[in-house]
Amino acid sequence: MNIHDLIRELQEPNDSKIVLLVADGLGGLPLEPGGKTELESARTPNLDACVREGVCGLSIPVLPGITPGSGPGHLALFGYDPLQYRIGRGILEALGINFEVGPRDVAVRGNFVTVDDAGRITDRRAGRPPTERCVAMCRKLQTIRVPGVDIFVEPVREHRFVVVFRGDQLGDAVNDTDPQQTGVPPLPARGADPPSETTAHIVNQFVAEAARVLRDDAPTNMVTLRGFARYPKIATMHEVYGVRPVAIAVYPMYKGLARLVGMTVADAGSTLADQVETLRRLWDQFDFFFLHFKYTDSTGEDGNFAAKVEMIERLDAELPRIRALGPDVLIVTGDHSTPSKLRSHSWHPVPTLLWSRTCRPDAVTEFGETYCLRGGLGQIPAMYLMPLALAHAGRLGKYGA
Repeated sequence: MNIHDLIRELQEPNDSKIVLLVADGLGGLPLEPGGKTELESARTPNLDACVREGVCGLSIPVLPGITPGSGPGHLALFGYDPLQYRIGRGILEALGINFEVGPRDVAVRGNFVTVDDAGRITDRRAGRPPTERCVAMCRKLQTIRVPGVDIFVEPVREHRFVVVFRGDQLGDAVNDTDPQQTGVPPLPARGADPPSETTAHIVNQFVAEAARVLRDDAPTNMVTLRGFARYPKIATMHEVYGVRPVAIAVYPMYKGLARLVGMTVADAGSTLADQVETLRRLWDQFDFFFLHFKYTDSTGEDGNFAAKVEMIERLDAELPRIRALGPDVLIVTGDHSTPSKLRSHSWHPVPTLLWSRTCRPDAVTEFGETYCLRGGLGQIPAMYLMPLALAHAGRLGKYGA
């Protein structure tokens, strides 16, 4: 019996409310030996108060030493084994913009990038252009035609877009064309099996045409593609946990993750304050609330330690409004660590706190990586936070006689 079958068996529905607040890329590193992380440097009186009343620890998104993408990191937080459910980013981005993905489709996430005259990448995010430029560049890509396949190009946000290839006998076992570094050209697409070789051949034609049509549009003068994927089969959160879940997220990819597991996706506005107001407005309609805060991740990826500290403090400032609604369970964590020192996702365990009236408090009084090492949760796989949330909400019965 797997854990989802067990939880289905133990479900005990009630009126309790669970809030999962995800500060994307929350975990960090000190810039100097003996220094503080971004979270430890931030002034967080409200998070600290939750820690004193609750329990904390460190969560491991996938496995020790494995650096997760946002997809696996969030699926684990939703209680899905990220090793069992390997879901490409393309599907998540497509669902995030509400693109209807069909059985003949392979979806992929695209980045506009900057290349020099030799075709080497100088900026993997093209300077984070405004979304209006992304829309204009996508219009150019929409003119590309490749025989034997229909191609759909849709803007997402800033440097991100979605491409959907629709045709017969297409596979999704195709490598990313993003080399994850600057100073080198994009990688050619290659397929791991015959259907995926067909896809890769089409992709390489598309990318070559993209280079031609964007040639004079620096800094958005080339593209890379990541996360080729077909639509997976996955049980919904309502089926597994018996909850009515809603996602309150701004960025499309996280909306896509939510739709994938059966969440209703709310119109969340554009700021964290808007999201908390949406939470208040929807409080009586749902019983599981996923709030996603992006900017702890993007500031980490930019290598901006001070800005990440500021984003953590902004998050902390909104916490009293969330607690005033009276959740039965509140979890605050991240989907992975994004240390400013590394400018990227990392494998480091993520600071995690769980507050409820049924907590067994530990001795920790501040929320940060060093403190969470001493917390009562210990270091646990992130996928077990969902059963803990259900248990603290009184939604799981006893196992066995």
